[in-house]
Amino acid sequence: MRWLLAACLLAWATAAPAVPQLKTYSGEEAAALRCANTLALTAVTLAQNGLIKDIEKEVLLQVTVMILDRHVSGRWWQKKAALAVVRDRRDVDETLEDYQRYAQQCLRQFPIN
Repeated sequence: MRWLLAACLLAWATAAPAVPQLKTYSGEEAAALRCANTLALTAVTLAQNGLIKDIEKEVLLQVTVMILDRHVSGRWWQKKAALAVVRDRRDVDETLEDYQRYAQQCLRQFPIN
Protein backbone atom coordinates (compact mmCIF):
# COMPACT_ATOMS: atom_id res chain seq x y z
CA MET A 1 0.00 0.00 0.00
CA ARG A 2 2.85 2.39 0.79
CA TRP A 3 4.43 1.81 -2.59
CA LEU A 4 1.13 2.69 -4.28
CA LEU A 5 0.88 5.92 -2.31
CA ALA A 6 4.52 6.72 -3.10
CA ALA A 7 3.97 6.02 -6.81
CA CYS A 8 0.91 8.28 -6.85
CA LEU A 9 2.77 11.08 -5.09
CA LEU A 10 5.72 10.71 -7.47
CA ALA A 11 3.44 10.79 -10.50
CA TRP A 12 1.63 13.85 -9.15
CA ALA A 13 4.86 15.68 -8.30
CA THR A 14 6.47 15.07 -11.68
CA ALA A 15 3.41 15.70 -13.82
CA ALA A 16 3.41 18.82 -15.95
CA PRO A 17 1.13 21.51 -14.53
CA ALA A 18 -2.21 21.79 -16.27
CA VAL A 19 -2.18 24.88 -18.45
CA PRO A 20 -5.58 26.15 -19.51
CA GLN A 21 -6.06 25.90 -23.24
CA LEU A 22 -6.99 29.32 -24.57
CA LYS A 23 -9.16 29.25 -27.65
CA THR A 24 -8.87 31.38 -30.76
CA TYR A 25 -12.16 32.31 -32.38
CA SER A 26 -12.80 33.29 -35.97
CA GLY A 27 -15.66 33.79 -38.39
CA GLU A 28 -19.17 33.66 -36.96
CA GLU A 29 -17.94 33.00 -33.42
CA ALA A 30 -15.65 36.03 -33.51
CA ALA A 31 -18.56 38.12 -34.80
CA ALA A 32 -20.74 36.81 -31.95
CA LEU A 33 -18.04 37.77 -29.45
CA ARG A 34 -17.87 41.28 -30.87
CA CYS A 35 -21.66 41.61 -30.73
CA ALA A 36 -21.73 40.36 -27.15
CA ASN A 37 -19.02 42.83 -26.17
CA THR A 38 -20.82 45.69 -27.88
CA LEU A 39 -24.11 44.97 -26.12
CA ALA A 40 -22.53 44.43 -22.70
CA LEU A 41 -20.26 47.47 -22.71
CA THR A 42 -23.00 49.70 -24.07
CA ALA A 43 -25.44 48.51 -21.40
CA VAL A 44 -22.99 49.19 -18.60
CA THR A 45 -21.94 52.59 -20.00
CA LEU A 46 -25.51 53.78 -20.53
CA ALA A 47 -26.55 52.65 -17.05
CA GLN A 48 -23.55 54.31 -15.42
CA ASN A 49 -24.55 57.56 -17.07
CA GLY A 50 -28.20 57.28 -16.07
CA LEU A 51 -29.41 56.84 -19.65
CA ILE A 52 -31.07 53.48 -19.04
CA LYS A 53 -32.43 51.84 -15.91
CA ASP A 54 -30.63 48.99 -14.18
CA ILE A 55 -33.33 46.54 -15.27
CA GLU A 56 -32.68 47.47 -18.92
CA LYS A 57 -28.97 46.97 -18.36
CA GLU A 58 -29.64 43.54 -16.88
CA VAL A 59 -31.75 42.56 -19.90
CA LEU A 60 -28.94 43.52 -22.28
CA LEU A 61 -26.42 41.62 -20.15
CA GLN A 62 -28.65 38.54 -20.26
CA VAL A 63 -28.84 38.85 -24.05
CA THR A 64 -25.04 38.94 -24.06
CA VAL A 65 -24.88 35.74 -22.01
CA MET A 66 -27.36 34.04 -24.35
CA ILE A 67 -25.36 35.03 -27.43
CA LEU A 68 -22.21 33.61 -25.86
CA ASP A 69 -24.02 30.47 -24.76
CA ARG A 70 -25.73 29.75 -28.08
CA HIS A 71 -23.29 31.05 -30.67
CA VAL A 72 -19.77 30.65 -29.23
CA SER A 73 -18.19 27.26 -28.55
CA GLY A 74 -15.90 26.38 -25.68
CA ARG A 75 -16.00 26.52 -21.93
CA TRP A 76 -17.34 29.56 -20.17
CA TRP A 77 -13.87 30.69 -19.01
CA GLN A 78 -12.62 30.49 -22.62
CA LYS A 79 -15.50 32.65 -23.80
CA LYS A 80 -14.85 35.18 -21.03
CA ALA A 81 -11.14 35.29 -21.88
CA ALA A 82 -11.94 35.87 -25.55
CA LEU A 83 -14.48 38.54 -24.62
CA ALA A 84 -11.79 40.33 -22.60
CA VAL A 85 -9.52 40.32 -25.65
CA VAL A 86 -12.29 41.83 -27.79
CA ARG A 87 -13.05 44.41 -25.09
CA ASP A 88 -9.42 45.46 -24.81
CA ARG A 89 -9.12 46.01 -28.57
CA ARG A 90 -11.86 48.66 -28.65
CA ASP A 91 -12.30 51.81 -26.62
CA VAL A 92 -15.66 52.89 -25.25
CA ASP A 93 -16.36 55.38 -28.05
CA GLU A 94 -15.65 52.77 -30.75
CA THR A 95 -17.88 50.28 -28.98
CA LEU A 96 -20.74 52.76 -28.68
CA GLU A 97 -20.40 53.54 -32.39
CA ASP A 98 -20.51 49.80 -33.09
CA TYR A 99 -23.71 49.58 -31.05
CA GLN A 100 -25.37 52.32 -33.09
CA ARG A 101 -24.31 50.70 -36.35
CA TYR A 102 -24.62 47.00 -35.63
CA ALA A 103 -26.95 46.27 -32.69
CA GLN A 104 -29.95 45.35 -34.86
CA GLN A 105 -27.78 43.25 -37.16
CA CYS A 106 -26.27 41.47 -34.14
CA LEU A 107 -29.67 40.50 -32.83
CA ARG A 108 -30.77 39.22 -36.25
CA GLN A 109 -27.52 37.35 -36.87
CA PHE A 110 -27.33 35.83 -33.36
CA PRO A 111 -30.90 35.13 -32.25
CA ILE A 112 -31.50 34.28 -28.62
CA ASN A 113 -34.91 32.62 -28.86
